[in-house]
Amino acid sequence: MLKIQNLTKKFGNKIALNKVNLEVAPGEIFCLIGPNGAGKSTLVKTVAGLLRPSSGQISVGGFDSVAGPEKSKSLIGYIPDEPTVWSAITGAEFLQIVGALYGVGPKERAERIPNLLSLFGLNGIEQDYFEDYSRGNKQKFSILAALLHRPKLLLVDEPIVGLDPTSAEIAKTQFVEFAKNGGSVLMVTHTLSVAQAIAGRVGFLEDGELKATGSIGELRVKAGLPENSTLEEIYKKLL
Repeated sequence: MLKIQNLTKKFGNKIALNKVNLEVAPGEIFCLIGPNGAGKSTLVKTVAGLLRPSSGQISVGGFDSVAGPEKSKSLIGYIPDEPTVWSAITGAEFLQIVGALYGVGPKERAERIPNLLSLFGLNGIEQDYFEDYSRGNKQKFSILAALLHRPKLLLVDEPIVGLDPTSAEIAKTQFVEFAKNGGSVLMVTHTLSVAQAIAGRVGFLEDGELKATGSIGELRVKAGLPENSTLEEIYKKLL
């Protein structure tokens, strides 16, 4: 579903991503971890089409993200690390706008939105303005907006930050169900317990370079650690 080939992104003379190669298959959750400033959010934003690659190629569902951006973006649901939305609209208006932009018809929106709101128990506050929501509720609406048009690829940048424990579990369950139904997930997280719980494969990004990828079992072997080693222990050994 996602194929990244020799992706390089520069900001002036600074190389944020250096010839990154990565594939995420349908039904797979791939978690990208690494220190601050490693280039994780830059990679996600470049895949989402918010940043243009300096060189290399990104394809989503077989569509080139530069040559066919509308096709590739139509397959993507993007959950940013900071849920920034125009403060003078309501949660319901936000979901209606996002749905319309992605071509979800009025009838389907009328069916989908109440069901999505119920996932996080947001029914009843959807008519409140975004400026009145807590950060956690803003994040929940961002998650629902990304799921609304039934994307094929979810790009998730630190989804758990700001969520209460119950909501964090609901979010994780939704990502797992999304993958079980054939969707692909590329997730950036510093919460290594979340990555260990739901990722099929993990990638370590440092200084814009993908240093290691594989299942947690494969990474344990690469790190020379015993079978019960946690992802945190593997991370400390390999980076």
